[in-house]
Amino acid sequence: MTVTRFAPSPTGYIHVGNLRTALMNFLIARKAGGTFILRLDDTDQERSKQEYADGILEDLEWLGLTWDRIEKQSARLDRYAEAADELRRAGRLYEVFETPTELDLKRKKQLNMGKPPVYDRAGLGLSDEEKAKLVEEGRAGYWRFLLEHERIEWPDGILGDISIDAASVSDPVLIRADGQVLYTFASSVDDTDMGVTHIVRGADHVTNTATQIQIIRALGGTPPTFAHHSLLTGPQGEALSKRLGTLSLRDLRARGVQPMALLSLMARLGSSQPVELFSSMDELIAGFDISTFGAAPTKFDAEDLFPLTRAYVQALPFTAVQERIAALGVPDELAETFWRVASHNITVLDDLGDWWTLFRDGAEPDVAEEDRAFVAEALALLPPQPYGPETWGEWTAAVKEKTGRKGKGLFMPLRKALTGQAFGPEMADVMPLLQKIRAKG
Repeated sequence: MTVTRFAPSPTGYIHVGNLRTALMNFLIARKAGGTFILRLDDTDQERSKQEYADGILEDLEWLGLTWDRIEKQSARLDRYAEAADELRRAGRLYEVFETPTELDLKRKKQLNMGKPPVYDRAGLGLSDEEKAKLVEEGRAGYWRFLLEHERIEWPDGILGDISIDAASVSDPVLIRADGQVLYTFASSVDDTDMGVTHIVRGADHVTNTATQIQIIRALGGTPPTFAHHSLLTGPQGEALSKRLGTLSLRDLRARGVQPMALLSLMARLGSSQPVELFSSMDELIAGFDISTFGAAPTKFDAEDLFPLTRAYVQALPFTAVQERIAALGVPDELAETFWRVASHNITVLDDLGDWWTLFRDGAEPDVAEEDRAFVAEALALLPPQPYGPETWGEWTAAVKEKTGRKGKGLFMPLRKALTGQAFGPEMADVMPLLQKIRAKG
Protein backbone atom coordinates (compact mmCIF):
# COMPACT_ATOMS: atom_id res chain seq x y z
CA MET A 1 0.00 0.00 0.00
CA THR A 2 1.16 3.54 -0.78
CA VAL A 3 1.81 5.55 2.38
CA THR A 4 2.81 9.23 2.28
CA ARG A 5 3.18 11.88 4.92
CA PHE A 6 3.29 15.62 5.46
CA ALA A 7 5.47 16.55 8.43
CA PRO A 8 5.26 20.28 9.25
CA SER A 9 6.78 21.85 12.34
CA PRO A 10 4.20 23.74 14.43
CA THR A 11 6.57 26.71 14.74
CA GLY A 12 4.58 28.88 12.34
CA TYR A 13 1.68 28.86 9.92
CA ILE A 14 1.67 26.90 6.65
CA HIS A 15 2.80 28.94 3.64
CA VAL A 16 2.70 28.18 -0.08
CA GLY A 17 6.06 26.40 0.04
CA ASN A 18 4.77 23.97 2.68
CA LEU A 19 1.54 23.54 0.75
CA ARG A 20 3.37 22.31 -2.34
CA THR A 21 4.88 19.49 -0.29
CA ALA A 22 1.61 18.66 1.48
CA LEU A 23 -0.42 18.64 -1.73
CA MET A 24 1.94 16.41 -3.70
CA ASN A 25 2.08 13.81 -0.94
CA PHE A 26 -1.70 13.98 -0.48
CA LEU A 27 -2.40 13.53 -4.20
CA ILE A 28 -0.01 10.59 -4.55
CA ALA A 29 -1.69 8.80 -1.64
CA ARG A 30 -5.22 9.51 -2.86
CA LYS A 31 -4.50 8.55 -6.47
CA ALA A 32 -3.14 5.18 -5.29
CA GLY A 33 -5.94 4.63 -2.77
CA GLY A 34 -3.30 4.72 -0.02
CA THR A 35 -2.74 6.42 3.33
CA PHE A 36 -1.85 10.06 3.97
CA ILE A 37 -0.34 10.77 7.40
CA LEU A 38 -0.19 14.19 9.02
CA ARG A 39 2.84 14.14 11.32
CA LEU A 40 3.62 17.12 13.50
CA ASP A 41 7.37 17.57 13.89
CA ASP A 42 7.10 19.07 17.37
CA THR A 43 10.24 17.84 19.11
CA ASP A 44 11.43 21.45 19.51
CA GLN A 45 9.34 22.21 22.57
CA GLU A 46 10.56 25.80 22.86
CA ARG A 47 9.45 26.86 19.38
CA SER A 48 6.47 24.54 18.88
CA LYS A 49 3.17 26.19 19.79
CA GLN A 50 -0.31 24.75 20.10
CA GLU A 51 -1.76 27.70 18.18
CA TYR A 52 0.41 26.78 15.19
CA ALA A 53 -0.53 23.10 15.45
CA ASP A 54 -4.20 24.10 15.49
CA GLY A 55 -3.55 26.46 12.57
CA ILE A 56 -1.99 23.67 10.48
CA LEU A 57 -5.05 21.47 10.98
CA GLU A 58 -7.39 24.37 10.23
CA ASP A 59 -5.55 25.29 7.01
CA LEU A 60 -5.47 21.71 5.73
CA GLU A 61 -9.18 21.27 6.50
CA TRP A 62 -9.96 24.54 4.66
CA LEU A 63 -8.22 23.11 1.59
CA GLY A 64 -9.86 19.71 1.90
CA LEU A 65 -6.53 17.91 2.41
CA THR A 66 -7.89 15.31 4.80
CA TRP A 67 -5.49 12.99 6.59
CA ASP A 68 -6.03 9.35 7.51
CA ARG A 69 -4.21 9.62 10.79
CA ILE A 70 -2.29 12.17 12.79
CA GLU A 71 0.96 11.61 14.67
CA LYS A 72 2.97 13.81 17.01
CA GLN A 73 6.69 13.33 17.31
CA SER A 74 6.55 14.65 20.88
CA ALA A 75 4.59 11.50 21.77
CA ARG A 76 7.33 9.25 20.37
CA LEU A 77 10.37 10.35 22.39
CA ASP A 78 10.70 6.93 24.06
CA ARG A 79 10.80 5.31 20.63
CA TYR A 80 13.58 7.66 19.50
CA ALA A 81 15.58 6.83 22.63
CA GLU A 82 15.15 3.14 21.87
CA ALA A 83 16.24 3.62 18.25
CA ALA A 84 19.27 5.64 19.40
CA ASP A 85 20.31 2.75 21.62
CA GLU A 86 19.99 0.39 18.64
CA LEU A 87 22.34 2.58 16.62
CA ARG A 88 24.82 2.87 19.51
CA ARG A 89 24.93 -0.91 19.86
CA ALA A 90 25.54 -1.19 16.12
CA GLY A 91 28.40 1.33 16.33
CA ARG A 92 26.59 3.84 14.13
CA LEU A 93 26.02 6.60 16.73
CA TYR A 94 28.97 8.24 18.46
CA GLU A 95 29.36 11.04 20.97
CA VAL A 96 31.24 14.26 20.13
CA PHE A 97 32.08 17.37 22.11
CA GLU A 98 33.30 20.12 19.74
CA THR A 99 31.88 23.58 20.26
CA PRO A 100 30.49 25.56 17.31
CA THR A 101 33.60 27.75 17.42
CA GLU A 102 35.91 24.74 17.22
CA LEU A 103 33.94 23.29 14.33
CA ASP A 104 34.08 26.62 12.50
CA LEU A 105 37.87 26.74 12.90
CA LYS A 106 38.16 23.19 11.56
CA ARG A 107 36.05 24.06 8.51
CA LYS A 108 38.14 27.16 7.75
CA LYS A 109 41.36 25.17 8.04
CA GLN A 110 40.04 22.50 5.65
CA LEU A 111 38.91 25.11 3.14
CA ASN A 112 42.31 26.83 3.29
CA MET A 113 43.91 23.48 2.50
CA GLY A 114 41.57 22.99 -0.45
CA LYS A 115 39.67 20.18 1.26
CA PRO A 116 35.89 19.85 1.61
CA PRO A 117 34.67 21.12 5.01
CA VAL A 118 33.58 17.72 6.31
CA TYR A 119 33.63 16.71 9.99
CA ASP A 120 36.91 14.89 10.69
CA ARG A 121 35.41 12.27 13.05
CA ALA A 122 37.72 13.29 15.87
CA GLY A 123 35.04 12.19 18.33
CA LEU A 124 35.39 8.60 17.20
CA GLY A 125 38.89 8.43 18.67
CA LEU A 126 37.95 9.60 22.18
CA SER A 127 38.43 7.11 24.96
CA ASP A 128 35.96 6.80 27.85
CA GLU A 129 38.47 8.59 30.08
CA GLU A 130 38.82 11.49 27.62
CA LYS A 131 35.03 11.81 27.36
CA ALA A 132 34.69 11.81 31.15
CA LYS A 133 37.32 14.56 31.39
CA LEU A 134 35.51 16.69 28.80
CA VAL A 135 32.26 16.31 30.75
CA GLU A 136 34.12 17.26 33.94
CA GLU A 137 35.29 20.42 32.17
CA GLY A 138 31.67 21.34 31.52
CA ARG A 139 31.43 20.11 27.95
CA ALA A 140 28.10 18.67 26.83
CA GLY A 141 28.22 15.72 24.47
CA TYR A 142 25.98 15.33 21.43
CA TRP A 143 25.59 12.47 18.96
CA ARG A 144 26.52 11.98 15.31
CA PHE A 145 25.54 9.20 12.92
CA LEU A 146 28.49 7.31 11.40
CA LEU A 147 27.97 7.33 7.65
CA GLU A 148 29.33 4.48 5.56
CA HIS A 149 31.64 6.07 3.01
CA GLU A 150 29.99 4.83 -0.16
CA ARG A 151 27.95 6.31 -2.97
CA ILE A 152 24.33 6.76 -1.93
CA GLU A 153 22.10 6.41 -4.98
CA TRP A 154 18.38 6.56 -5.67
CA PRO A 155 16.08 7.14 -8.67
CA ASP A 156 14.44 10.46 -7.80
CA GLY A 157 10.85 10.89 -8.99
CA ILE A 158 11.56 14.41 -10.25
CA LEU A 159 15.33 14.94 -10.42
CA GLY A 160 16.15 11.60 -12.05
CA ASP A 161 19.02 9.38 -10.88
CA ILE A 162 20.87 10.88 -7.90
CA SER A 163 24.27 9.78 -6.64
CA ILE A 164 25.97 11.36 -3.63
CA ASP A 165 29.36 10.39 -2.22
CA ALA A 166 28.80 9.98 1.52
CA ALA A 167 32.46 10.88 2.09
CA SER A 168 31.62 14.41 0.93
CA VAL A 169 29.02 14.83 3.69
CA SER A 170 29.62 15.36 7.40
CA ASP A 171 28.28 12.72 9.75
CA PRO A 172 24.93 14.31 10.70
CA VAL A 173 24.14 15.33 14.26
CA LEU A 174 21.08 13.34 15.33
CA ILE A 175 20.79 14.24 19.02
CA ARG A 176 21.68 17.62 20.53
CA ALA A 177 23.52 18.11 23.79
CA ASP A 178 20.24 18.94 25.53
CA GLY A 179 18.80 15.62 24.38
CA GLN A 180 16.58 17.04 21.64
CA VAL A 181 16.17 14.62 18.76
CA LEU A 182 16.74 16.36 15.44
CA TYR A 183 14.62 16.14 12.31
CA THR A 184 16.97 13.87 10.36
CA PHE A 185 16.75 11.17 13.03
CA ALA A 186 13.13 11.46 14.19
CA SER A 187 11.91 11.52 10.61
CA SER A 188 13.93 8.43 9.69
CA VAL A 189 12.59 6.49 12.67
CA ASP A 190 9.02 7.56 11.89
CA ASP A 191 9.24 6.79 8.19
CA THR A 192 10.57 3.33 9.05
CA ASP A 193 8.02 2.56 11.77
CA MET A 194 5.05 3.98 9.83
CA GLY A 195 5.87 2.17 6.60
CA VAL A 196 6.12 5.34 4.52
CA THR A 197 6.58 4.33 0.89
CA HIS A 198 6.76 7.69 -0.93
CA ILE A 199 8.18 11.04 0.14
CA VAL A 200 7.98 14.27 -1.85
CA ARG A 201 9.78 17.32 -0.45
CA GLY A 202 11.85 20.31 -1.50
CA ALA A 203 15.11 20.06 -3.41
CA ASP A 204 16.90 21.59 -0.40
CA HIS A 205 16.48 18.18 1.30
CA VAL A 206 18.55 16.17 -1.20
CA THR A 207 21.56 15.86 1.13
CA ASN A 208 19.23 14.97 4.02
CA THR A 209 17.77 12.23 1.86
CA ALA A 210 21.21 10.72 1.26
CA THR A 211 21.93 10.49 4.99
CA GLN A 212 18.40 9.35 5.86
CA ILE A 213 18.63 6.48 3.40
CA GLN A 214 21.59 5.16 5.41
CA ILE A 215 19.85 5.81 8.76
CA ILE A 216 16.71 3.96 7.63
CA ARG A 217 18.81 1.02 6.46
CA ALA A 218 20.72 1.01 9.75
CA LEU A 219 17.36 0.80 11.54
CA GLY A 220 16.43 -2.25 9.45
CA GLY A 221 13.97 -0.40 7.23
CA THR A 222 13.52 -0.02 3.48
CA PRO A 223 14.02 3.54 2.21
CA PRO A 224 10.92 5.04 0.57
CA THR A 225 10.73 6.29 -3.01
CA PHE A 226 11.90 9.92 -2.97
CA ALA A 227 11.05 12.89 -5.19
CA HIS A 228 12.37 16.41 -4.68
CA HIS A 229 10.35 19.27 -6.11
CA SER A 230 11.88 22.57 -7.17
CA LEU A 231 11.90 25.52 -4.80
CA LEU A 232 9.54 28.44 -5.33
CA THR A 233 10.82 31.88 -6.21
CA GLY A 234 9.06 35.22 -6.58
CA PRO A 235 7.68 36.33 -9.96
CA GLN A 236 11.05 37.90 -10.90
CA GLY A 237 13.03 34.86 -9.77
CA GLU A 238 13.85 36.37 -6.38
CA ALA A 239 14.07 34.22 -3.24
CA LEU A 240 10.71 33.77 -1.55
CA SER A 241 12.17 33.13 1.89
CA LYS A 242 11.77 36.74 3.08
CA ARG A 243 8.21 36.98 1.78
CA LEU A 244 6.81 33.68 2.99
CA GLY A 245 5.36 35.34 6.07
CA THR A 246 2.93 37.20 3.81
CA LEU A 247 2.19 34.08 1.79
CA SER A 248 0.72 32.01 4.59
CA LEU A 249 -2.44 30.14 3.71
CA ARG A 250 -4.42 32.12 6.25
CA ASP A 251 -3.30 35.39 4.66
CA LEU A 252 -4.34 34.15 1.22
CA ARG A 253 -7.65 32.97 2.67
CA ALA A 254 -8.19 36.41 4.23
CA ARG A 255 -7.65 37.94 0.77
CA GLY A 256 -10.51 35.83 -0.56
CA VAL A 257 -8.54 33.17 -2.42
CA GLN A 258 -10.68 30.06 -2.95
CA PRO A 259 -9.26 26.65 -1.92
CA MET A 260 -9.76 25.08 -5.36
CA ALA A 261 -8.03 28.02 -7.05
CA LEU A 262 -4.99 27.59 -4.80
CA LEU A 263 -4.94 23.81 -5.18
CA SER A 264 -5.36 24.02 -8.97
CA LEU A 265 -2.38 26.35 -9.30
CA MET A 266 -0.11 24.43 -6.93
CA ALA A 267 -0.94 21.04 -8.51
CA ARG A 268 0.43 22.20 -11.88
CA LEU A 269 2.96 24.96 -11.08
CA GLY A 270 6.40 23.84 -12.21
CA SER A 271 5.07 20.98 -14.33
CA SER A 272 4.79 20.55 -18.09
CA GLN A 273 1.01 20.50 -17.79
CA PRO A 274 -0.94 23.76 -18.19
CA VAL A 275 -2.54 25.35 -15.14
CA GLU A 276 -6.30 24.88 -15.26
CA LEU A 277 -9.09 25.40 -12.78
CA PHE A 278 -10.35 22.10 -11.40
CA SER A 279 -13.89 21.93 -10.11
CA SER A 280 -13.41 19.11 -7.60
CA MET A 281 -10.80 17.25 -5.60
CA ASP A 282 -11.51 14.09 -7.61
CA GLU A 283 -10.59 15.94 -10.83
CA LEU A 284 -7.44 17.29 -9.20
CA ILE A 285 -6.37 13.81 -8.06
CA ALA A 286 -7.05 12.23 -11.45
CA GLY A 287 -5.04 14.91 -13.26
CA PHE A 288 -1.93 14.76 -11.05
CA ASP A 289 1.31 13.29 -12.40
CA ILE A 290 4.52 13.72 -10.40
CA SER A 291 6.64 12.79 -13.44
CA THR A 292 5.63 15.99 -15.25
CA PHE A 293 7.43 18.24 -12.75
CA GLY A 294 10.85 19.71 -13.49
CA ALA A 295 13.90 20.59 -11.43
CA ALA A 296 14.20 24.28 -12.37
CA PRO A 297 13.24 26.91 -9.77
CA THR A 298 9.54 27.65 -10.08
CA LYS A 299 8.15 31.19 -10.15
CA PHE A 300 5.15 31.84 -7.94
CA ASP A 301 3.04 34.98 -8.14
CA ALA A 302 0.16 35.26 -5.68
CA GLU A 303 -1.68 37.45 -8.18
CA ASP A 304 -2.11 34.38 -10.41
CA LEU A 305 -4.52 33.05 -7.81
CA PHE A 306 -7.12 35.74 -8.42
CA PRO A 307 -8.13 34.97 -12.04
CA LEU A 308 -8.61 31.36 -10.91
CA THR A 309 -10.56 32.50 -7.86
CA ARG A 310 -12.72 34.76 -10.03
CA ALA A 311 -13.52 31.91 -12.43
CA TYR A 312 -14.37 29.60 -9.53
CA VAL A 313 -16.53 32.14 -7.71
CA GLN A 314 -18.43 33.20 -10.80
CA ALA A 315 -19.37 29.58 -11.51
CA LEU A 316 -20.87 29.00 -8.04
CA PRO A 317 -24.59 28.23 -7.91
CA PHE A 318 -26.85 30.52 -5.88
CA THR A 319 -27.31 27.82 -3.24
CA ALA A 320 -23.57 27.95 -2.45
CA VAL A 321 -23.72 31.66 -1.55
CA GLN A 322 -27.30 31.99 -0.30
CA GLU A 323 -26.37 32.27 3.38
CA ARG A 324 -23.60 34.80 2.68
CA ILE A 325 -25.99 36.96 0.67
CA ALA A 326 -28.66 36.76 3.38
CA ALA A 327 -26.04 37.87 5.92
CA LEU A 328 -25.52 41.05 3.85
CA GLY A 329 -29.15 41.94 4.43
CA VAL A 330 -30.31 41.39 0.86
CA PRO A 331 -34.11 40.81 0.88
CA ASP A 332 -35.06 37.22 0.05
CA GLU A 333 -37.03 38.28 -3.01
CA LEU A 334 -33.95 40.03 -4.46
CA ALA A 335 -31.26 37.56 -3.35
CA GLU A 336 -31.10 35.31 -6.42
CA THR A 337 -31.29 38.27 -8.80
CA PHE A 338 -28.57 40.02 -6.84
CA TRP A 339 -26.27 36.99 -7.17
CA ARG A 340 -26.94 36.64 -10.90
CA VAL A 341 -26.08 40.31 -11.46
CA ALA A 342 -23.19 40.74 -9.03
CA SER A 343 -21.49 37.37 -9.60
CA HIS A 344 -20.14 38.38 -13.02
CA ASN A 345 -18.53 41.49 -11.55
CA ILE A 346 -16.58 40.13 -8.58
CA THR A 347 -13.23 38.43 -8.04
CA VAL A 348 -13.65 37.31 -4.42
CA LEU A 349 -16.85 36.74 -2.48
CA ASP A 350 -16.11 39.67 -0.17
CA ASP A 351 -16.69 41.94 -3.20
CA LEU A 352 -20.41 41.17 -2.88
CA GLY A 353 -20.62 43.53 0.10
CA ASP A 354 -19.56 46.51 -2.01
CA TRP A 355 -22.17 45.76 -4.65
CA TRP A 356 -24.98 45.44 -2.11
CA THR A 357 -23.90 48.69 -0.45
CA LEU A 358 -24.10 50.38 -3.84
CA PHE A 359 -27.56 48.96 -4.60
CA ARG A 360 -28.90 49.61 -1.10
CA ASP A 361 -27.51 53.09 -0.39
CA GLY A 362 -26.98 54.42 -3.89
CA ALA A 363 -23.68 55.56 -5.36
CA GLU A 364 -21.98 58.94 -5.29
CA PRO A 365 -22.86 60.25 -8.77
CA ASP A 366 -19.98 60.74 -11.20
CA VAL A 367 -21.23 63.48 -13.54
CA ALA A 368 -18.98 65.50 -15.82
CA GLU A 369 -19.60 69.24 -15.89
CA GLU A 370 -20.72 69.16 -19.53
CA ASP A 371 -23.31 66.46 -18.70
CA ARG A 372 -24.93 68.10 -15.68
CA ALA A 373 -27.85 69.66 -17.51
CA PHE A 374 -28.45 66.50 -19.53
CA VAL A 375 -28.42 64.25 -16.44
CA ALA A 376 -30.78 66.57 -14.55
CA GLU A 377 -33.18 66.54 -17.50
CA ALA A 378 -32.94 62.75 -17.74
CA LEU A 379 -33.54 62.18 -14.02
CA ALA A 380 -36.69 64.27 -14.26
CA LEU A 381 -38.01 61.64 -16.69
CA LEU A 382 -37.11 58.69 -14.42
CA PRO A 383 -40.30 57.01 -13.18
CA PRO A 384 -40.84 56.32 -9.46
CA GLN A 385 -39.57 53.12 -7.83
CA PRO A 386 -39.82 50.15 -7.76
CA TYR A 387 -38.07 49.45 -11.04
CA GLY A 388 -38.32 46.39 -13.25
CA PRO A 389 -36.08 44.86 -15.91
CA GLU A 390 -37.82 47.00 -18.56
CA THR A 391 -37.24 50.31 -16.74
CA TRP A 392 -33.79 51.06 -18.19
CA GLY A 393 -34.87 50.55 -21.79
CA GLU A 394 -38.06 52.57 -21.44
CA TRP A 395 -36.34 55.40 -19.57
CA THR A 396 -33.39 55.76 -21.97
CA ALA A 397 -35.77 55.68 -24.92
CA ALA A 398 -37.72 58.56 -23.39
CA VAL A 399 -34.51 60.47 -22.67
CA LYS A 400 -33.26 59.92 -26.22
CA GLU A 401 -36.51 61.23 -27.64
CA LYS A 402 -36.50 64.28 -25.36
CA THR A 403 -32.81 65.23 -25.63
CA GLY A 404 -31.72 63.76 -28.94
CA ARG A 405 -28.71 62.06 -27.35
CA LYS A 406 -27.86 58.54 -28.41
CA GLY A 407 -25.21 55.82 -28.10
CA LYS A 408 -22.41 56.25 -25.60
CA GLY A 409 -23.27 59.91 -25.07
CA LEU A 410 -26.68 58.82 -23.84
CA PHE A 411 -25.93 55.68 -21.84
CA MET A 412 -22.56 56.42 -20.19
CA PRO A 413 -23.51 59.62 -18.31
CA LEU A 414 -26.67 57.93 -17.01
CA ARG A 415 -24.78 54.81 -15.87
CA LYS A 416 -22.21 56.98 -14.06
CA ALA A 417 -24.94 59.09 -12.49
CA LEU A 418 -26.74 56.06 -11.05
CA THR A 419 -23.80 53.77 -10.15
CA GLY A 420 -20.79 56.10 -9.99
CA GLN A 421 -19.01 53.66 -12.32
CA ALA A 422 -18.20 53.60 -16.01
CA PHE A 423 -18.42 49.80 -16.18
CA GLY A 424 -20.41 47.07 -14.48
CA PRO A 425 -23.48 44.88 -14.89
CA GLU A 426 -26.08 45.51 -17.55
CA MET A 427 -28.16 48.47 -16.40
CA ALA A 428 -31.38 46.64 -17.21
CA ASP A 429 -30.33 44.15 -14.49
CA VAL A 430 -29.15 46.86 -12.11
CA MET A 431 -32.34 48.94 -12.07
CA PRO A 432 -34.55 46.40 -10.20
CA LEU A 433 -31.87 46.15 -7.48
CA LEU A 434 -31.44 49.89 -6.86
CA GLN A 435 -32.99 50.76 -3.52
CA LYS A 436 -31.89 54.39 -3.61
CA ILE A 437 -30.65 56.85 -6.23
CA ARG A 438 -28.50 59.59 -4.74
CA ALA A 439 -28.34 61.52 -8.00
CA LYS A 440 -31.96 62.49 -7.48
CA GLY A 441 -30.98 64.32 -4.35
